[in-house]
Amino acid sequence: MRLTSRKYSVVAPCVGLSDFHERPCVAQWRPAIMPQPRMMLVVTGDDFGYCPRRNQGIVDCFQAGGISNVSLLVNGSAVKQAADLAKRHNIPIGLHANLSEGIPVCPSLQQSSTLVNQHGFFHGKMGFRQALKRGELSMKQVELELRAQVGLFVELNGHLPEHMDGHQHVHVLPEVREVFAKVVSDLRIPYTRVPVEPGLYSCPWIPAHLHKFYKQVEKDALDAIPVFRRHGIRWPDVYLGLTTMGQNMSIPSLHRALSYALAANPPSSTSSSVQGSHQPVVTAELMVHPGYPSHPKEGGCGEGPDDFSQSADRQHELSVLKDPSVLALYCQERVQLCAFRDL
Repeated sequence: MRLTSRKYSVVAPCVGLSDFHERPCVAQWRPAIMPQPRMMLVVTGDDFGYCPRRNQGIVDCFQAGGISNVSLLVNGSAVKQAADLAKRHNIPIGLHANLSEGIPVCPSLQQSSTLVNQHGFFHGKMGFRQALKRGELSMKQVELELRAQVGLFVELNGHLPEHMDGHQHVHVLPEVREVFAKVVSDLRIPYTRVPVEPGLYSCPWIPAHLHKFYKQVEKDALDAIPVFRRHGIRWPDVYLGLTTMGQNMSIPSLHRALSYALAANPPSSTSSSVQGSHQPVVTAELMVHPGYPSHPKEGGCGEGPDDFSQSADRQHELSVLKDPSVLALYCQERVQLCAFRDL
Protein backbone atom coordinates (compact mmCIF):
# COMPACT_ATOMS: atom_id res chain seq x y z
CA MET A 1 0.00 0.00 0.00
CA ARG A 2 1.29 3.42 -0.89
CA LEU A 3 0.67 6.85 0.51
CA THR A 4 -2.52 8.43 -0.68
CA SER A 5 -1.65 12.10 -0.14
CA ARG A 6 -1.97 14.19 -3.27
CA LYS A 7 -0.19 17.35 -2.13
CA TYR A 8 2.98 18.16 -0.27
CA SER A 9 2.55 20.45 2.70
CA VAL A 10 4.89 21.23 5.57
CA VAL A 11 1.98 22.20 7.81
CA ALA A 12 0.19 19.33 9.54
CA PRO A 13 -3.35 19.59 10.95
CA CYS A 14 -3.47 20.73 14.60
CA VAL A 15 -6.31 19.88 16.93
CA GLY A 16 -6.55 19.42 20.70
CA LEU A 17 -5.35 16.19 22.31
CA SER A 18 -8.02 14.94 24.69
CA ASP A 19 -7.39 11.26 24.09
CA PHE A 20 -5.35 8.88 21.94
CA HIS A 21 -7.65 9.36 18.96
CA GLU A 22 -6.96 13.04 18.36
CA ARG A 23 -3.98 14.59 16.66
CA PRO A 24 -1.69 16.95 18.58
CA CYS A 25 -0.68 20.52 17.97
CA VAL A 26 3.04 20.04 17.44
CA ALA A 27 5.73 22.59 16.54
CA GLN A 28 6.36 22.17 12.86
CA TRP A 29 9.69 21.05 11.37
CA ARG A 30 10.27 23.07 8.20
CA PRO A 31 12.95 21.89 5.78
CA ALA A 32 14.14 24.05 2.93
CA ILE A 33 11.52 23.56 0.21
CA MET A 34 12.65 22.18 -3.13
CA PRO A 35 10.53 23.51 -6.03
CA GLN A 36 10.22 20.26 -8.02
CA PRO A 37 11.38 17.26 -5.95
CA ARG A 38 11.47 13.79 -7.47
CA MET A 39 11.40 12.18 -4.03
CA MET A 40 10.03 13.00 -0.59
CA LEU A 41 12.44 11.26 1.81
CA VAL A 42 11.94 10.67 5.52
CA VAL A 43 15.36 9.96 7.07
CA THR A 44 14.63 8.26 10.40
CA GLY A 45 17.18 7.97 13.18
CA ASP A 46 16.24 4.78 15.02
CA ASP A 47 16.81 3.92 18.70
CA PHE A 48 16.38 7.44 20.09
CA GLY A 49 16.42 7.08 23.88
CA TYR A 50 18.92 4.18 23.94
CA CYS A 51 21.64 6.11 25.77
CA PRO A 52 22.82 9.72 26.23
CA ARG A 53 25.51 9.43 23.56
CA ARG A 54 23.05 8.03 21.04
CA ASN A 55 20.68 10.87 21.84
CA GLN A 56 23.38 13.50 21.37
CA GLY A 57 24.52 12.02 18.07
CA ILE A 58 20.96 11.92 16.74
CA VAL A 59 20.35 15.55 17.73
CA ASP A 60 23.66 16.62 16.15
CA CYS A 61 22.65 14.78 12.98
CA PHE A 62 19.23 16.43 12.91
CA GLN A 63 20.70 19.89 13.41
CA ALA A 64 23.16 19.26 10.56
CA GLY A 65 20.30 18.28 8.22
CA GLY A 66 21.31 14.60 8.07
CA ILE A 67 18.03 13.20 9.43
CA SER A 68 14.49 14.54 9.43
CA ASN A 69 12.74 12.23 11.91
CA VAL A 70 13.41 9.96 14.90
CA SER A 71 11.97 6.73 16.27
CA LEU A 72 11.83 6.48 20.07
CA LEU A 73 12.58 3.43 22.24
CA VAL A 74 10.36 4.09 25.24
CA ASN A 75 12.07 1.40 27.31
CA GLY A 76 15.49 2.91 26.58
CA SER A 77 17.58 4.03 29.54
CA ALA A 78 17.73 7.65 28.30
CA VAL A 79 14.16 7.98 26.99
CA LYS A 80 13.18 10.96 29.18
CA GLN A 81 16.21 12.91 27.97
CA ALA A 82 15.38 11.95 24.37
CA ALA A 83 11.78 13.17 24.64
CA ASP A 84 12.96 16.46 26.16
CA LEU A 85 15.50 16.91 23.35
CA ALA A 86 12.82 16.25 20.72
CA LYS A 87 10.63 18.97 22.24
CA ARG A 88 13.51 21.43 22.56
CA HIS A 89 14.65 20.99 18.96
CA ASN A 90 11.22 20.37 17.36
CA ILE A 91 12.26 16.94 16.08
CA PRO A 92 9.45 14.91 14.46
CA ILE A 93 9.12 11.74 16.49
CA GLY A 94 7.48 8.32 16.29
CA LEU A 95 7.54 5.08 18.28
CA HIS A 96 10.09 2.28 17.81
CA ALA A 97 7.98 -0.49 19.35
CA ASN A 98 10.27 -2.91 21.18
CA LEU A 99 9.40 -6.53 21.98
CA SER A 100 12.89 -8.02 21.72
CA GLU A 101 15.40 -6.04 23.81
CA GLY A 102 15.38 -5.07 27.46
CA ILE A 103 12.49 -4.87 29.90
CA PRO A 104 8.76 -4.54 29.10
CA VAL A 105 7.02 -1.24 29.84
CA CYS A 106 3.81 -2.90 31.06
CA PRO A 107 4.31 -3.64 34.81
CA SER A 108 2.22 -6.80 34.76
CA LEU A 109 4.50 -8.34 32.11
CA GLN A 110 7.84 -7.62 33.77
CA GLN A 111 8.00 -10.58 36.16
CA SER A 112 5.99 -13.41 34.67
CA SER A 113 4.91 -13.41 31.04
CA THR A 114 5.58 -15.25 27.80
CA LEU A 115 7.48 -12.20 26.50
CA VAL A 116 10.36 -12.42 28.99
CA ASN A 117 12.99 -14.96 30.01
CA GLN A 118 13.82 -16.12 33.53
CA HIS A 119 15.72 -12.88 34.16
CA GLY A 120 12.77 -10.66 33.21
CA PHE A 121 14.22 -9.51 29.87
CA PHE A 122 12.72 -9.82 26.38
CA HIS A 123 13.98 -12.90 24.53
CA GLY A 124 16.25 -11.02 22.09
CA LYS A 125 16.16 -10.49 18.33
CA MET A 126 16.44 -14.16 17.40
CA GLY A 127 15.10 -15.54 20.68
CA PHE A 128 11.81 -13.69 20.14
CA ARG A 129 11.50 -15.18 16.67
CA GLN A 130 12.28 -18.69 17.92
CA ALA A 131 9.75 -18.42 20.75
CA LEU A 132 7.15 -17.15 18.27
CA LYS A 133 7.84 -20.05 15.92
CA ARG A 134 7.38 -22.51 18.79
CA GLY A 135 4.03 -20.93 19.64
CA GLU A 136 5.17 -19.81 23.08
CA LEU A 137 4.20 -16.13 22.91
CA SER A 138 0.83 -14.75 24.03
CA MET A 139 -0.55 -12.29 21.49
CA LYS A 140 -2.73 -10.83 24.22
CA GLN A 141 0.44 -9.94 26.10
CA VAL A 142 1.97 -8.53 22.90
CA GLU A 143 -1.04 -6.23 22.60
CA LEU A 144 -0.81 -5.17 26.25
CA GLU A 145 2.85 -4.27 25.81
CA LEU A 146 2.32 -2.37 22.55
CA ARG A 147 -0.50 -0.32 24.10
CA ALA A 148 1.61 0.34 27.18
CA GLN A 149 4.46 1.61 24.99
CA VAL A 150 2.12 3.96 23.12
CA GLY A 151 0.76 5.17 26.46
CA LEU A 152 4.25 5.92 27.78
CA PHE A 153 5.10 7.67 24.51
CA VAL A 154 2.09 9.96 24.95
CA GLU A 155 3.02 10.58 28.58
CA LEU A 156 6.56 11.59 27.60
CA ASN A 157 5.75 13.63 24.50
CA GLY A 158 2.23 14.93 25.03
CA HIS A 159 0.95 13.54 21.72
CA LEU A 160 0.57 10.32 19.76
CA PRO A 161 3.44 8.95 17.67
CA GLU A 162 3.50 10.33 14.13
CA HIS A 163 4.46 6.84 13.00
CA MET A 164 5.08 3.45 14.64
CA ASP A 165 7.50 0.76 13.52
CA GLY A 166 9.21 -2.20 15.19
CA HIS A 167 12.66 -2.50 16.75
CA GLN A 168 14.51 -5.24 14.85
CA HIS A 169 11.48 -5.45 12.51
CA VAL A 170 9.33 -7.40 15.01
CA HIS A 171 6.18 -5.60 13.81
CA VAL A 172 6.03 -7.58 10.54
CA LEU A 173 6.42 -11.03 12.11
CA PRO A 174 3.58 -13.58 11.80
CA GLU A 175 0.79 -13.11 14.38
CA VAL A 176 2.53 -10.01 15.76
CA ARG A 177 1.65 -8.03 12.63
CA GLU A 178 -2.06 -8.64 13.19
CA VAL A 179 -1.86 -7.34 16.76
CA PHE A 180 0.43 -4.47 15.76
CA ALA A 181 -1.94 -3.40 12.97
CA LYS A 182 -4.94 -3.52 15.31
CA VAL A 183 -3.21 -1.28 17.87
CA VAL A 184 -1.96 1.19 15.25
CA SER A 185 -5.39 1.34 13.62
CA ASP A 186 -7.31 1.63 16.92
CA LEU A 187 -5.14 4.55 18.03
CA ARG A 188 -5.16 6.18 14.58
CA ILE A 189 -1.40 6.28 14.22
CA PRO A 190 -1.15 7.02 10.51
CA TYR A 191 2.14 5.50 9.29
CA THR A 192 4.34 2.45 9.68
CA ARG A 193 7.41 0.93 8.01
CA VAL A 194 7.44 -1.93 5.51
CA PRO A 195 11.08 -3.13 5.21
CA VAL A 196 11.23 -4.27 1.59
CA GLU A 197 14.30 -2.69 -0.01
CA PRO A 198 14.92 -2.55 -3.78
CA GLY A 199 18.40 -3.68 -4.77
CA LEU A 200 18.94 -5.68 -1.58
CA TYR A 201 19.94 -8.90 -3.35
CA SER A 202 22.60 -7.32 -5.55
CA CYS A 203 24.82 -6.28 -2.62
CA PRO A 204 27.88 -8.57 -2.43
CA TRP A 205 29.22 -6.63 0.57
CA ILE A 206 26.45 -7.89 2.88
CA PRO A 207 27.57 -11.05 4.78
CA ALA A 208 25.70 -14.29 4.09
CA HIS A 209 24.16 -14.51 7.58
CA LEU A 210 22.74 -10.99 7.26
CA HIS A 211 21.45 -11.72 3.76
CA LYS A 212 19.58 -14.69 5.19
CA PHE A 213 18.07 -12.57 7.97
CA TYR A 214 17.15 -9.72 5.59
CA LYS A 215 15.53 -12.17 3.18
CA GLN A 216 13.29 -13.40 6.00
CA VAL A 217 12.52 -9.82 7.08
CA GLU A 218 11.46 -9.04 3.51
CA LYS A 219 9.24 -12.12 3.31
CA ASP A 220 7.58 -11.20 6.60
CA ALA A 221 7.13 -7.61 5.43
CA LEU A 222 5.51 -8.68 2.17
CA ASP A 223 3.13 -10.91 4.10
CA ALA A 224 2.32 -7.98 6.40
CA ILE A 225 1.22 -5.72 3.53
CA PRO A 226 -2.34 -7.10 3.17
CA VAL A 227 -2.75 -6.95 6.96
CA PHE A 228 -1.66 -3.32 7.13
CA ARG A 229 -3.76 -2.48 4.09
CA ARG A 230 -6.85 -4.04 5.66
CA HIS A 231 -6.39 -1.81 8.71
CA GLY A 232 -5.95 1.35 6.63
CA ILE A 233 -2.32 1.91 7.65
CA ARG A 234 -0.03 3.84 5.31
CA TRP A 235 3.68 3.71 4.53
CA PRO A 236 6.05 5.25 1.97
CA ASP A 237 6.44 3.82 -1.52
CA VAL A 238 9.99 2.66 -0.86
CA TYR A 239 12.02 1.57 2.16
CA LEU A 240 15.81 1.95 2.34
CA GLY A 241 18.40 1.25 5.00
CA LEU A 242 19.43 -2.41 5.13
CA THR A 243 22.11 -1.96 2.45
CA THR A 244 23.54 1.17 4.07
CA MET A 245 23.89 0.15 7.73
CA GLY A 246 27.03 0.75 9.75
CA GLN A 247 30.27 0.61 7.79
CA ASN A 248 28.28 -0.07 4.60
CA MET A 249 27.04 3.52 4.66
CA SER A 250 28.90 5.77 2.23
CA ILE A 251 28.02 8.45 -0.28
CA PRO A 252 28.20 5.93 -3.16
CA SER A 253 25.99 3.41 -1.29
CA LEU A 254 23.46 6.13 -0.46
CA HIS A 255 23.50 7.25 -4.11
CA ARG A 256 22.92 3.65 -5.18
CA ALA A 257 20.00 3.25 -2.76
CA LEU A 258 18.38 6.50 -3.91
CA SER A 259 18.77 5.43 -7.54
CA TYR A 260 16.93 2.18 -6.86
CA ALA A 261 14.19 4.09 -5.03
CA LEU A 262 13.75 6.64 -7.81
CA ALA A 263 13.57 3.81 -10.35
CA ALA A 264 10.64 2.34 -8.41
CA ASN A 265 8.40 4.85 -10.23
CA PRO A 266 5.17 4.42 -8.19
CA PRO A 267 1.91 4.79 -10.14
CA SER A 268 0.60 8.35 -10.15
CA SER A 269 -2.81 7.24 -8.87
CA THR A 270 -1.35 6.33 -5.49
CA SER A 271 1.81 8.40 -5.10
CA SER A 272 2.21 11.93 -3.83
CA SER A 273 2.50 14.86 -6.21
CA VAL A 274 4.11 18.25 -5.98
CA GLN A 275 1.62 21.03 -5.30
CA GLY A 276 0.77 22.72 -8.59
CA SER A 277 2.24 19.85 -10.60
CA HIS A 278 0.92 16.54 -11.92
CA GLN A 279 4.35 14.94 -11.73
CA PRO A 280 4.34 11.92 -9.39
CA VAL A 281 6.83 11.99 -6.54
CA VAL A 282 8.35 8.87 -4.99
CA THR A 283 7.91 8.74 -1.22
CA ALA A 284 10.58 6.89 0.74
CA GLU A 285 11.96 6.23 4.20
CA LEU A 286 15.67 5.78 4.87
CA MET A 287 16.36 3.97 8.16
CA VAL A 288 19.61 5.09 9.80
CA HIS A 289 21.40 4.63 13.15
CA PRO A 290 23.60 7.66 13.86
CA GLY A 291 25.14 8.28 17.26
CA TYR A 292 28.30 8.32 19.29
CA PRO A 293 29.51 4.93 20.64
CA SER A 294 27.89 3.98 23.92
CA HIS A 295 30.09 3.79 26.97
CA PRO A 296 30.32 0.28 28.48
CA LYS A 297 27.50 -0.31 31.00
CA GLU A 298 25.79 2.94 29.96
CA GLY A 299 22.59 2.74 28.01
CA GLY A 300 20.48 0.01 26.48
CA CYS A 301 16.99 -1.05 27.46
CA GLY A 302 17.78 -2.68 30.79
CA GLU A 303 20.57 -5.09 29.88
CA GLY A 304 23.27 -2.56 29.00
CA PRO A 305 24.40 -1.48 25.52
CA ASP A 306 24.83 -4.06 22.74
CA ASP A 307 27.95 -4.50 20.59
CA PHE A 308 26.60 -2.44 17.68
CA SER A 309 25.88 0.44 20.03
CA GLN A 310 29.44 0.40 21.39
CA SER A 311 31.07 0.02 17.96
CA ALA A 312 32.33 2.72 15.64
CA ASP A 313 29.48 1.97 13.22
CA ARG A 314 27.12 4.49 14.80
CA GLN A 315 29.58 7.36 14.58
CA HIS A 316 30.50 6.34 11.04
CA GLU A 317 26.85 6.71 10.00
CA LEU A 318 26.71 10.06 11.81
CA SER A 319 29.78 11.32 9.94
CA VAL A 320 28.47 10.25 6.54
CA LEU A 321 24.99 11.70 7.10
CA LYS A 322 26.47 15.06 8.19
CA ASP A 323 28.82 15.22 5.19
CA PRO A 324 27.94 18.21 2.97
CA SER A 325 28.36 15.88 -0.01
CA VAL A 326 25.24 13.99 1.09
CA LEU A 327 23.20 17.20 1.12
CA ALA A 328 24.64 18.00 -2.31
CA LEU A 329 23.58 14.53 -3.48
CA TYR A 330 20.01 15.21 -2.34
CA CYS A 331 20.00 18.47 -4.30
CA GLN A 332 21.48 16.79 -7.36
CA GLU A 333 18.85 14.04 -7.31
CA ARG A 334 16.05 16.45 -6.29
CA VAL A 335 15.36 14.65 -3.04
CA GLN A 336 13.38 16.64 -0.46
CA LEU A 337 13.89 15.61 3.16
CA CYS A 338 10.70 15.68 5.18
CA ALA A 339 8.83 14.19 8.15
CA PHE A 340 6.00 11.65 7.99
CA ARG A 341 3.53 14.45 8.68
CA ASP A 342 4.61 16.07 5.38
CA LEU A 343 3.73 13.06 3.22
